[in-house]
Amino acid sequence: MTATPALPTVRPDARVHDVVGVGVGPFNLGLAALADPLDLDTVFLDRAPEFRWHPGMMLEGATIQVPFLADLVTMADPTSRYSFLAWLKATGRLYPFYIRESFYPLRAEYDAYCRWVAQQLPSLRWDRDVTAVEVDPHDPDLYVVHARTADGVESYRTRHVVLGVGTQPVVPAALRGLDGPVVHSSQYLPHRDRLRAAGSVTVVGSGQSAAEIYRDLLDATGPGGPRLDWVTRSPRFFPMEYTKLTLEMTSPEYTDHFHALPTALRDRLAREQRSLSKGISASLVDDIYDTLYRMSAAGPVPTTLLTDTEVRRAVWDGERYTLRLHHAQLGVEHERTTEALVLATGYAAQVPDVIAPIADRLDRDEHGRLAVARDYSVDGGRRRVFVQNGEEHTHGVTAPDLGFGAWRSSTILAAVCGREVYPRETRIAFQDFGVPRDGSPVPAGTVGASAGTGA
Repeated sequence: MTATPALPTVRPDARVHDVVGVGVGPFNLGLAALADPLDLDTVFLDRAPEFRWHPGMMLEGATIQVPFLADLVTMADPTSRYSFLAWLKATGRLYPFYIRESFYPLRAEYDAYCRWVAQQLPSLRWDRDVTAVEVDPHDPDLYVVHARTADGVESYRTRHVVLGVGTQPVVPAALRGLDGPVVHSSQYLPHRDRLRAAGSVTVVGSGQSAAEIYRDLLDATGPGGPRLDWVTRSPRFFPMEYTKLTLEMTSPEYTDHFHALPTALRDRLAREQRSLSKGISASLVDDIYDTLYRMSAAGPVPTTLLTDTEVRRAVWDGERYTLRLHHAQLGVEHERTTEALVLATGYAAQVPDVIAPIADRLDRDEHGRLAVARDYSVDGGRRRVFVQNGEEHTHGVTAPDLGFGAWRSSTILAAVCGREVYPRETRIAFQDFGVPRDGSPVPAGTVGASAGTGA
């Protein structure tokens, strides 16, 4: 979405909405579903023609990494007619899902469920490319959202704006602007046949997407198939940490704790906590190993797995890439060639250009990122502009977590309505993440609180 300089003037008597959402991914879709039964006038705009959830990674049999309760609405309103269970019932899949005895829906199921919800919500507007958000020239307490359509520009006056534009694919500097068959994981499926036909493929990255793509391409290796390499700068192929006390970090209490920390400490913790949301499911790690073991019974598998290895440079000569690789532990550089590249290098939130006209109203940190308040607002306490899934640097691991989306939507709706519409849990964890409230303060520099050896 890019800003455009020429925009129409809005008449002062134009309709005023309570909420205009920019972008319709799972989080703004969940907000729209939770707002639907309320006495609110809402509109959600997206430039896509319809809802699609990661279509480039819709691999057969792949599951989402959270339980079905982490749908659009259940954690805020278990009685909602837009729940995943309601979709299962409406499509005749409730009993098969029950017999399957797995909490984790197929990725294709989750996409179909979201599309089912989207089809029922009159507040969604597709084929609307939002070009700018500006202050209403007739009322400084209102905003105007402009969207380009096939028929011209539409303008929406609103009391609140919720930015839900999501994250964008990340490509490391050394791999940007490459010619040849280089594909980001977000576009994997449309290019899968071409990749399988290549003589050699290198997957770069270490998260779930990298593992799923490596496993998918592994089926095409063997006699006559491509050589398959997997390169990651991570020290190991780490599994997603999914123990119960660790999962308590996706809680209101930990979000409170994380948000109160200094920026530099939050950034360091975000790097250290990658395995909480960006690791590989343990079952997939095991499946990859078991597949390699099975294949190796017939002879060496044409594959190489490289950890602690960073791609420093890539050069395309018209037929293949030459990769300059750096091994961090050894401090040694070496080269490998490959005919195709898949970059499973993740996603990152960006400050969208469309909010440039209201930049003077928005809070930023020292790195230019939106300084998102605890209630997800970004406009200096006015509580009129909110962010969904653009606050990992301020709120931690709950930002991209599907299971916390309904809690965040409840918070935004409480601000919009001026009351607690969907009650929010404030304490769910057994553990304390900071100093307990009943902790006795110890003067700085004190080594021990009392003399003696203790036992």
